[in-house]
Amino acid sequence: MWIIATLIASAAQTARNAAQRNLTVEIGTMGATAVRFLFGLPFAAAFLLLWSLISPIPMPDAAVLGWVALGASSQIAATALMLVIMKSRGFGVTTALIKTEPVSLALIGAVVLAEPMGAGRLAAIATATLGVILMSGTDWRSGGWRAAVTGLIAGGLFGLSAIGFRGAILALPDGGYVTRAGTVLVLGLLAQTLVMLAWLGLADRPALQGIARHWRGSLWAGFLGSFASLFWFLGFALTAAANVRTLALIEVGMAQLVSRKVLREGASRRQLFGMALIVLGVGALIALNAG
Repeated sequence: MWIIATLIASAAQTARNAAQRNLTVEIGTMGATAVRFLFGLPFAAAFLLLWSLISPIPMPDAAVLGWVALGASSQIAATALMLVIMKSRGFGVTTALIKTEPVSLALIGAVVLAEPMGAGRLAAIATATLGVILMSGTDWRSGGWRAAVTGLIAGGLFGLSAIGFRGAILALPDGGYVTRAGTVLVLGLLAQTLVMLAWLGLADRPALQGIARHWRGSLWAGFLGSFASLFWFLGFALTAAANVRTLALIEVGMAQLVSRKVLREGASRRQLFGMALIVLGVGALIALNAG
């Protein structure tokens, strides 16, 4: 089940990232960052309301809210950095750079959530991450290291957000995995919406006006973001966050496909070798988990 949820989330996130990339030109980085939260919240709230007719919704305590705050704030920062990289790098390259999160995610998960990884899973994660680095196509001699470092930071923040949201899911007192995922999704989007509205209202009102003008594109990005996040959280409720995020490296291949078909970006031999390593690492992880 977690494999299916992760694949659906990866496909939806690829589409959402492409939608946000286009909005960055129109409403700026922070405006494009905000739309996934502002326009995603109504869809998530509607889902949870309908689900509450089937299953009672648990009441979050201070521990749950603390984990949500960690996940929500990390995801805001990571999304903004991702969109910054997309201004200077291709869509596929940016996706590859931010997918360097599994190693840091595994280490954080082992320390904070006491999730044992084992030598086999760590080796699979390292192999897949090496493939991501090779696929990045970064030219280190011409200052490409700046984008790479920014991508590493963004990837680490995305990993930290995954830890926060999985921690919140596990901290809920009761409920099945769908109930837990939906509850944490609404809590996270609510926190992110309030933060982004406050920030834009104080520091970037033109972005708010731009969001209003481009509400149709923003609505689509928000729906895709909410849809993807729900399936990410379902994955987090079913298995360790590192497993979900490592399998999510398949998103790199999806992004490369979008780049080649839509943006006409080619792939070098090094990038193809990186793809092979990603497939190897992901396949090893699935085999270890099934075993």
